[in-house]
Amino acid sequence: MTPDASPRTATAPEVSLELQVRLKTENGQLMLLLPPETNIGESQTAASTWTELVQQLKIRLNAGERFWQPQAEVQLMGNDRLLDIRQLQEIAEALAEAELQLKRVYTSRRQTAVAAATAGYSVEQQSSVSSLAKTSEAKPESPAEPLYLQMTVRSGTEIRHPGTVIVFGDVNPGGSVIAGGDILVWGRLRGTVHAGANGNAKSAIVALQMEPMLIRIAKYVARGPETAPAQFYPEVAYVTPQGIRIGRASDFDKSQLNS
Repeated sequence: MTPDASPRTATAPEVSLELQVRLKTENGQLMLLLPPETNIGESQTAASTWTELVQQLKIRLNAGERFWQPQAEVQLMGNDRLLDIRQLQEIAEALAEAELQLKRVYTSRRQTAVAAATAGYSVEQQSSVSSLAKTSEAKPESPAEPLYLQMTVRSGTEIRHPGTVIVFGDVNPGGSVIAGGDILVWGRLRGTVHAGANGNAKSAIVALQMEPMLIRIAKYVARGPETAPAQFYPEVAYVTPQGIRIGRASDFDKSQLNS
């Protein structure tokens, strides 16, 4: 009589953590990490579609002991995943059900940065090139494409972008724009702005109505004028040997940035 075959145990294929929705704390901040949009694989445990990703997020939020404080702020690490306003709202709603607040979105996709800023979240657009891909031979980086925002940057919202930022709207008090290049505000600038954040002192800040709380260009810092002008006109802030100067845009000559 042939003996019975040894029982076999089916094992699920291992899935890299990089392909799953993850929650972790780092430097006291609660971070939500989304899997990349490409090379997801066929495993059902990986978030291969948006519906599966949202379901996986809800499972992560409800599984096990919660290690966060109620109403804690969440930093969303979107990386190269393309997200629209509706998807960001779905993430925010899932977090809210777990007593969490979506505060900031990190992304390498310009469309996601625009969607997040439009939805009112703080944004930091990062380079899509991994530092691991850099060679020992330093090569000049291509300038980042300008970030165009048709919105009002409200109090509590911070926009970060490695290139030039153009806002078709106002920057309210308490709002902040930080750019590696120039900052152009086609509206009222009443918040805080930092152009040339990577150290480029030849960057400039332009606004149709210049009333900033604080302006920075590279390492230079200046407070906005204490009294509003009797008449408003487009103005530009730039660096001179004496520090930051604000003057009429119509009188500005870009060659002044080389002085």
